[in-house]
Amino acid sequence: MNINPKSLEKLRELINEETEYRSGPKLVSFNELGFHDSYGQGFPSRWIFTDEKLKQINGTSKLQECILKVFNPINFIGKRDELKKFINEFNQYLQFDDLMLTLNGNNVYIEKFKKQSNKEISENDFLKQEFKNIDISKLNLDLSFETVIQQRLKEIELSLNSGASLSVIFLCGSTLEGLLLNIATQNPQKFNTSKSAPKNSDGKVKQLHEWTLDNLINVAYDAGLIKLDIKKFGHTLKDFRNYIHPRQQASQNFNPDKHTAEISWKVLQATIANLIGERK
Repeated sequence: MNINPKSLEKLRELINEETEYRSGPKLVSFNELGFHDSYGQGFPSRWIFTDEKLKQINGTSKLQECILKVFNPINFIGKRDELKKFINEFNQYLQFDDLMLTLNGNNVYIEKFKKQSNKEISENDFLKQEFKNIDISKLNLDLSFETVIQQRLKEIELSLNSGASLSVIFLCGSTLEGLLLNIATQNPQKFNTSKSAPKNSDGKVKQLHEWTLDNLINVAYDAGLIKLDIKKFGHTLKDFRNYIHPRQQASQNFNPDKHTAEISWKVLQATIANLIGERK
């Protein structure tokens, strides 16, 4: 992996100052990449040291390893928005190397840069979309399942109108998972052969009933069943839905409002519209 000098300079700033202030003793963590430095008298300035190390590993697999360590989500627990900001900033440089970072659940990946045609829609533009009179009978669900989905859609609208935002999030998240799992069981080969299909410790694809909502969203996107905006905001809904555990909600000080609920509802509506072919 090789990136241009400006990208290396930005990476040095991210390492030394922006993601975390790293003093000299912390910077010798470069040793994890195969170096053998020690901190002591005569240690160069931090920016010179980091610049030299980055230049040495540029063009090797060690650079990719370094970048993934810097953006490892485990270092940003409770600061996911901050991680997204750093990724977006670095991507402005990486695009000149035909590369980009993507945050997917609890993992960061380095991928080929996606051109303008795949540009992600903004949150405001996503919310402006309207989906009226969506006919879920076109999903070809079995009668009992369709009845349950129809009941849930009505309950979501009632909850949204009454200000029960947390209920909206949980109903949207679980309904989305149910619909995507249903599609997966109808198209097992397409889902199981996807590059994003989750695997167990033996390297085998997990049984569909073991897949998480995160897995289903990623594979549905790879299979062309949902659009990029649904993938993006679907992961947001998935993160919201995780606050079904009160202790986690309290620890993150998560207080959903109508805006949060509307995003969740829009994700579910857009997904249904996509699955029945009503989105161009």
